[in-house]
Amino acid sequence: MGYLTEERIMLRDAAREFALKEVLPVANRLDPEKGDIPPELMEKLAELGYFGIMIPEKYGGMGLGCFEYCLVSQELSRAWMSVGSIIRSGNILMGSGELSEERRKKYLTRAARGEFLGALAMSEPNAGSDVGNISTRAVKKGEHWSITGSKYWCTFADGADYLIVLARTGQEVDPERRHRGLSAFLVEKPRGELPPGVSGSPIPKIGYYGWKTWELAFDDARVPLDAIIGAEGRGFYIISRELETGRAHTAARAIGVAQGAYEDALAYAQEREQFNRPIADFQAIRFKLAKMKIEIEAAQQLMYYVCDAIDSGKRCDQEAAMVKYYAGEMAERVTSEALQIHGGAGYTTHFAAERYWRDARLTKIFEGTSEIQLRIVSDHILGKAGQ
Repeated sequence: MGYLTEERIMLRDAAREFALKEVLPVANRLDPEKGDIPPELMEKLAELGYFGIMIPEKYGGMGLGCFEYCLVSQELSRAWMSVGSIIRSGNILMGSGELSEERRKKYLTRAARGEFLGALAMSEPNAGSDVGNISTRAVKKGEHWSITGSKYWCTFADGADYLIVLARTGQEVDPERRHRGLSAFLVEKPRGELPPGVSGSPIPKIGYYGWKTWELAFDDARVPLDAIIGAEGRGFYIISRELETGRAHTAARAIGVAQGAYEDALAYAQEREQFNRPIADFQAIRFKLAKMKIEIEAAQQLMYYVCDAIDSGKRCDQEAAMVKYYAGEMAERVTSEALQIHGGAGYTTHFAAERYWRDARLTKIFEGTSEIQLRIVSDHILGKAGQ
């Protein structure tokens, strides 16, 4: 079985059973309505410990690694990618290593119970992959920081208990090192509300339902001086530490979505009859299913390798970019073929095929677009352009 120990298989199978019994019916009901993940499902995720998979046991978490985190996320995403994504809001507290032990205990203990969930406010209307172009500014004013600027693509901004906000604190911008001068802030807030001094509206998405993604406006939003995480001007590096895990997690979600589409298409092909026989009897359909299976398995093995490297402390930024790229591209192909196997039925909301298709498309965009991943890999091969 390679990377899959007995304990990991048990964890995976339990997550799969939960996803199919508890998550999938909710997804099938609420996704067509663009509904949010219900609180009772969030509570069940917390009871299972899924918000604390990577949180150390001394803080009430499972004390496991990126491998187990991605295994669970993959199975949850097989039912609904938004649920496979939301567990990140507890498992990842960016910059927690920069906090005092007292604050780590305070935050991580609550996070492991699903009581302190976060959202990332990093992207802006003119700063997506180009993080160095962030213009939101934080200025010291007496006993607080004042944050002013616009943020985009902040998923779960309303439902989270805090925001991680990346803002510029340096006065001068080095054109060669524009990421310097960015600082990270932990902005606590009431669940279900935006922070004081912050207004916003949900972005009309074509998928990734289950939670809202926000455009935010910070207008002299005041936060305590100790809201800054780590040293001033080190925000980019704090965020970057989570990139390898983030790319592996996105790959896991993409694989889960593809797996769901494949399994649904396989079942449909054996049930749907045309010309007095199941469409699974036709070579065109059989070959589609075979290629889908091969692609999913290949992506999964690469994900296992990357997760193991992360947990072993090995540098794997190139491999993480590879798996994020391959899994996202694979998921779009597989879900498109699954929809094709469903025929006209796949182009309705009566089947989950269209949901998998919509959600898979996003995995090529968030956590760094496919093009950004190719840039990372090509830089490893050729060196950075212009140097």
